[in-house]
Parts: sequence; structure tokens; C-alpha cells
Amino acid sequence: MKALILMALLLNMPIQQDSPKIDVIKIDGAINPVIASFIHDTLEKAKQEKTECLLIQLNTPGGLLKSTRIIVSDFLTSNIPIVVYVYPSGSQAASAGTIITLAANIAVMAPGTNIGAVHPVVMSEGNEANKKDSTNIMMEKVTNDAAAFIRSIAEKRHRNVEWAEKSVRESLSLTETEALKEKVIDFIARDLNELIFKINGIEVETASGLKTIHSKNAKLNFIEMNAFQKFLDIISDPSIAYILMMLGVYGLIFELSNPGSILPGIVGVISLILAFYSLHTLPINYAGLALIIFGIILFIAEIKVVSHGLLAAGGIISFLIGSLMFINTDTSTEFLSISLTVIITITILTALFFVFAVGKGITAQRRKPTTGSEGMIGEKGVALTNFNSFSSGKVLVHGEIWDANSADSEIKEGDNIEVKAVKGLKLIIKKVD
Repeated sequence: MKALILMALLLNMPIQQDSPKIDVIKIDGAINPVIASFIHDTLEKAKQEKTECLLIQLNTPGGLLKSTRIIVSDFLTSNIPIVVYVYPSGSQAASAGTIITLAANIAVMAPGTNIGAVHPVVMSEGNEANKKDSTNIMMEKVTNDAAAFIRSIAEKRHRNVEWAEKSVRESLSLTETEALKEKVIDFIARDLNELIFKINGIEVETASGLKTIHSKNAKLNFIEMNAFQKFLDIISDPSIAYILMMLGVYGLIFELSNPGSILPGIVGVISLILAFYSLHTLPINYAGLALIIFGIILFIAEIKVVSHGLLAAGGIISFLIGSLMFINTDTSTEFLSISLTVIITITILTALFFVFAVGKGITAQRRKPTTGSEGMIGEKGVALTNFNSFSSGKVLVHGEIWDANSADSEIKEGDNIEVKAVKGLKLIIKKVD
């Protein structure tokens, strides 16, 4: 009887369920292919593990439109609810970050943050001499495309379509309170705990249908990039790409100057390959690249041809101007530009190196020869035989016995002598005190 009662109690007991899990990732920096890949991989893993939702802490000045489109596509086709949280205070979701925030199922901002300024920037390859009409036409096409893109996202997520378009065409930007008032975001949360509390029970539309988020007592699973992704994200910085390119160029110069060194060549090739990976998504100005290469050529020429610093000065000017022009962008896309500090530092180090190399080269050219027949001139020794005027005899120089002719009237055995010239295998000597 007791066994039956116990069985009945066990059957009526509720089955204890595991706490829901929420994956959390942090995006702090420009949107690039590495960030897009990181978000995609995290979403795929969340789908397999049936995570309750993906929470993205966002702080970005913007980024590449191509990478942004990939992220938005992943959001709109995801079976997992996406929550974008502009956090912490002082953060921003500017430009591409605005599009990503609008594409989330739930958009949240922390106090003291801002969103907007989506106006695209045309980053063409070439120089400033390109025709203005072509640039204006291209700018209009890009703006219209971006406006249509953000409108479609705002409509899909039932957000303020009118403001979304103005953020592209007029570069409008909002604080968190203004964004909430304009129905750009869903609510404001001071921290993660408040955010987790507020999203509990919210029903959102995913690619597989409506889903209710159960975030009560949820476990937060913080996910970071793996070591390789972190490395690729670091070298995607334009300043790092610029440094890698210069290391590659110098490595190849050293290897070609000293064939067989091996190490400079290996370092140079690896640095150039990494630089090419970083630069393939950046708007390279080939006029700037040509000036950098020309500056390096002038530095090398200064080593070969003594121009009293004219070639070196031309190299410094060319190198500096080329570096400033290297990335074809403007002040609205500072995250895609090379740091001025890095440019000046690399230019000074390059100039100092080549000036040092030139100085050492000139010193080596002026140095008295120490080998061969020229190296014997001026050396001191001792006469081993008596010499009359222009007679032959033996002398001891450098611990070696040489045949010698006297340039003096008389030299006696044991006298100190100095080598004045070398003719064939004979030394021309004179007596010294």
C-alpha cells in the first residue's frame, strides 16, 4: 500500500526543467567580415543548442555595408530570437550599427547611448581628381540603395520607417529616450538584469514562426571570438594593415639586398599576405600607394647615389603624402582611416633608418682599406736587409716577409720603415723615425 502511494506521488510530481540559456556576445568596434562571420557562427551554434535567444551587446561607429547585409540576412532568417542591446552607457549604434539594431527582433538601448547617422559614404578607388559628376551619381545610387534597405528592415520589424529613411538621407541621430519616443527601439534598460527581466514573455516573429522568450532565471552564456577570429579582427584595422604592408616591403628589400638571409624574406611575404587580407575590404587610393612606393625607391636611391640629402627629402615628402592618401575616405569614416600618429611614426622611422643606412654607407666608402694591396699602404715594418737608393731587399710587415724597394737613399737593417706604395708583389718603402 505504501509503495502504491509513493508511486502515485512520484507520478504527480512536476518534471524539473533546465533553466533557459541565453547566448551573449559583445561587438565593440567596426563592422567587418570577421564580425559578420562571428555572429553567423554563434547563431548556427545557438540553433543547434536550441538557445532561448541571442543577445548582442553593441557598440560600433559603423562599418562595411556588405558585412552589414550578411548580418541582417542572418537575423531575418534566424529561428532564434535576436536581441540587440546598445550598451554600456556612452556606446553608440551609428551607421551600420543602426541597421543591425533595427533588424533585431528586440532593440534595446542603455541610458547615455545614441543611434543613427546612417548616411553612406562612397569610398571609390582613385584620387581626388575623379569627376565630381560621376561621384555625385554614385553617391545618389548608394544612398537610394541604403534607404530602400533600411526601409525594408524597419517595415519587417514594425519600426519607424520614416525616421529610418531620414537617418540615411539626412544623417539623423537620436538619444535613447528620443529613439524610444520615435518607436525606433522597444525599451530602455539600465543593465543586463533589467533587460533579461523585461524581455521575459515577449512574443517575437522568427523565421520559423512566433516564439515567446522565456528569460526568467535564464543562464547567460557569454561567448567570445576564438583566437584566430580575434587575430583577423585586429589585423582588419587600417592602421595595422598599413604597418603590415610596410613590414612586408622592408622585409623584401632586406632579402633582395642580402640574398640568403631567409628570415627577412619570410617575414616580408607573410606580412604582405596579411596586409592584402586586411586591405581587400578597404578603399585603397592607388595614387597614394604609388607615392609610397616612389618614396621607398628614392630612399633606396639615396643609398646608392650621394645626393646630399635631396633624394632622402623627396622620399620623406612622397612617403608622407602617399600615406595620408592611402585610404580613400573622409572624417565621417574615421574607423576606416589610418591613424595620423601611426603615419607620422612610420614616416620618421623610415627616414631615420635610411638616413642611418646612408650614413653608414658613406662612412664605409671613406674608411681606409684594410685588405688587399691598398690595405698595405701606410703600414709600418722593420727592414731585414740594408737598402741603398732604389735597391731591393727584405722587410717584415704584418708578420710577413716581403720583397721591397727603397724610396730613400739609405736604409739599414733594423730601421723602421713605412709602406708608401705597392707594385705587384713588391713594396715601396721609406725610412721613418
